[in-house]
Amino acid sequence: MFKPNDKDSLISIVIPIYNAEKYLEECLNSIKNQTYKNFEVIMVNDGSKDDSETICKRFSEDDTRFRYFKKENGGVSSARNLGLDNVEGDYITFIDADDWIDENHLELLINSIKKSILIL
Repeated sequence: MFKPNDKDSLISIVIPIYNAEKYLEECLNSIKNQTYKNFEVIMVNDGSKDDSETICKRFSEDDTRFRYFKKENGGVSSARNLGLDNVEGDYITFIDADDWIDENHLELLINSIKKSILIL
């Protein structure tokens, strides 16, 4: 539920992961270094055969905002659905494991949402 005066709305970020070790650390660091700090990251390993799990475990051990889930390979849609089943945020976004975001991405996102909400 939107809270018009709440500067700290929780943003849930779902990341489906499959054999992304080459890009994953940069992706997760780009999220960890956000100027907007009230977020959670749901990392869903969709049966990776590479070292993605080690990277995910390290981030989840170092920062409680990063939560790790592992499942058998079922495709990106099933990984996203598992992520959606575990979000706790007021807002949800998806980022692919081979992407990274600018440090103010979440701040711009939340400010844009708050400016466009119509309260009746």
